[in-house]
Amino acid sequence: MIREAYEMAAGLFVNTVEQIGSSQWEQPGLGVWTVRDLVGHTSRALLTVELYLAKPAAQREVLRPVDYYLRAQAGLADPASVAARGREAGMALGPDPLAAVRDIAARVLAQVKTTSDETLVSTPVGGIRLIDYLPSRIFELAVHALDLATALPVTVTLPETVAAVTLHLLADMALQPDKATALLLAATGRRALPAGFCVL
Repeated sequence: MIREAYEMAAGLFVNTVEQIGSSQWEQPGLGVWTVRDLVGHTSRALLTVELYLAKPAAQREVLRPVDYYLRAQAGLADPASVAARGREAGMALGPDPLAAVRDIAARVLAQVKTTSDETLVSTPVGGIRLIDYLPSRIFELAVHALDLATALPVTVTLPETVAAVTLHLLADMALQPDKATALLLAATGRRALPAGFCVL
């Protein structure tokens, strides 16, 4: 299911990028990012898979998809650095960003298709199996496809498989004392979420 979800999430992202008008690339995208920056940042959910596949890990240090996110939040989530990487990735898409995104998606999906689930890849927070790394990439592709759709604006629908993987990871991230109760009460219609609530 995870491999199918990754392929579908990549397709959702590409399909959303295909709806960007020629005059929309420099308009506001998300936060400090333009649409181009947001597309560049989202493309990293594909490019990092390619990058880390090229760097096999010697041992498995990150056991679960949620562990990757928790470790990344602790060491890689500086907002200024994330913003800068997004802008750099947007510029790297070149003069035809749509063609670049299509090429990246096709290239990376082909590599994933021929790689074993058990392959250990090196990430900045430790070695992890490919199949355990992909859910975080599905999450990024799904959430940022929705961000992009909001910015354009266009309507997109998350495929059920993509939504299932994304929500499962979201639930795992919410298993914190200050998060779980608030999310459970809100999801069952008992209380609104506190202002600024976020599980990330």
